[in-house]
Amino acid sequence: MSTTRQDAWTQDEDLLLAEVVLRHIREGGTQLQAFEEVGKRLSRTAAACGFRWNSSIRKQYKSGIELAKKQRKDAKRSPIDKNEVSTREIKASDNPPVKTEEISPPVMKEITFEELIVYLNKLYDRAQNSSDYQESLSIYKNNIKRLEQKIQDITAENARLSKELYEMEHDYKALIEIMERARKMVVLKEEEFAQKVRFQMDKNGNLEKLDK
Repeated sequence: MSTTRQDAWTQDEDLLLAEVVLRHIREGGTQLQAFEEVGKRLSRTAAACGFRWNSSIRKQYKSGIELAKKQRKDAKRSPIDKNEVSTREIKASDNPPVKTEEISPPVMKEITFEELIVYLNKLYDRAQNSSDYQESLSIYKNNIKRLEQKIQDITAENARLSKELYEMEHDYKALIEIMERARKMVVLKEEEFAQKVRFQMDKNGNLEKLDK
């Protein structure tokens, strides 16, 4: 008796799973039958095959699934089998004839297992997309909050630097004014000193100070 495998799926096994499922869809079989067939061939459970198909492989073969469904519909357009006609006639004979105007509302057709699987797959996709959307939305909100905080920090830093620049400019102007006043005072003192003190050269070539 072979043991049930639980190891990772290989690329060849994924390809086999896709081929068998598409064949069952095309020939009017159910996906459960496909999972059971693949499970026997790969020593895996049908549930494991179904999970692998729905979670990973099915999204890669959307066009193949649609084509298989179309081929199945085209095959159903062929003449109805005699046994099926006989069965319908027997079922119809068991019930009394009903006038067309008395039918209200139309009877809903029975849902096959395959249609149920398709419906569940759609719900799974919708839930998955909704989960991805909520996760993306949460990430965007966190990014927005982070950027808003960054903008606040940059604004505060800009205000601080602007204040420091204003103070530096003010100190620079004050320093320039002080230096200008100091320069003017030196010039004035030199002029006053030159006006107060005069020299002349004596006969011997020496300078002597003259009083005003």
